[in-house]
Amino acid sequence: MENKRKALGKGLEQLFNSEPMDFSRLEENIVETTKDGDIVLIPISEIRPNPYQPRKHFDEASLEELAQSIKEHGILEPVIVKKAIKGYELVAGERRTKACALIGHETVPAIIKDFTDQEMMDIALLENIQREDLSPIEIAEGFRKYIERTGITQEAMAERFGKSRSYITNLLGLLNLPKEVRVMIDTKSLSTSHARVLSKINNPELVMKLASRVVAEDLSVRELERLAASDEVEKRKPVVRNNPQNPRMAVYEHVLRDVIGTKVVITKDKLTIPFDSEPDLLRILEILNIKIDGE
Repeated sequence: MENKRKALGKGLEQLFNSEPMDFSRLEENIVETTKDGDIVLIPISEIRPNPYQPRKHFDEASLEELAQSIKEHGILEPVIVKKAIKGYELVAGERRTKACALIGHETVPAIIKDFTDQEMMDIALLENIQREDLSPIEIAEGFRKYIERTGITQEAMAERFGKSRSYITNLLGLLNLPKEVRVMIDTKSLSTSHARVLSKINNPELVMKLASRVVAEDLSVRELERLAASDEVEKRKPVVRNNPQNPRMAVYEHVLRDVIGTKVVITKDKLTIPFDSEPDLLRILEILNIKIDGE
C-alpha cells in the first residue's frame, strides 16, 4: 500500500481522502505534477474504457468536432491510464482517445498512474457527474451500480460526491420508470423534472399515458403534478428488504469485494459476481488469474 500511495502521489491521495472530491482538481494534479519525460505514446488498440464508466453513448457530432480539432492542432492534453495485466484502462480522456482513433491515429500521449478499483469507480462516476456528460438515466445507473458494488449508503454516497441525499434518491427513482419513458428522458423529449413526478406512480400503463400527454400537450410540471395527485393514481411505496444472512458469509462477501472491486453476493449455495460490460468481465478474470485461450 505504501508503494501504491507513492505511485499515486501525495496530492492525489489527499483528493481521494477528501469529501466531496473534485474531478477537475484530480486531473489537473496529475497533469501538472507529471514531467514531460514521463508522458509516453501508447497504442490506442491496447487501451480499453474504464470498466466502471457509466456513459454508454457519445455524441457523434461532438466527437467529430474534437477529432478535427486534434487533426489541426494536435492533442493538447495527454490521456490518463492505468496499467492493466493486458494493455491499459482509461482513467481520463475517453473522448480524446475515440477522437484520435477517428482520424486514424495509432497512438495517443498518455500518463500512466496506479489506481485501485475503488478509485477507478470514483473517477468514472465523478467525471461524468461534475462534467454533466451523462443523461440522468446513465447517472442513475452509475449510482445504482456503485451502491451495488460497494454497499455504501445513499447518505454516505451523497457526501462523497458532493450531492444531496434527495438528489440521489430522486435519480435512482427514475430507474423504476418503463423503458420507453427512460428513452424519452435520454432523448430529452421528457424533462427530468417531469420524470421525477412520474417515478412516484406505481402504474406503468398510467406512467406511459401521462408521459405521452406531457409530450403531446406540452404539459408543465405543475400540470403533471395535479394529474398525478389524483386519488385514483396509485403511488409507489418504498421497498423494504429483509435479508438475514449468516455473519460469516458477510465477512466472505466483504473480503471478496475488496479483492474484486465488485459487491459479491453469497446466498445459501450460490456465489454471484456481477459485471456490467465485457471490459469489466475481463478485469475480473485478470484479478482471478483466469486466462482465455486466444486472448
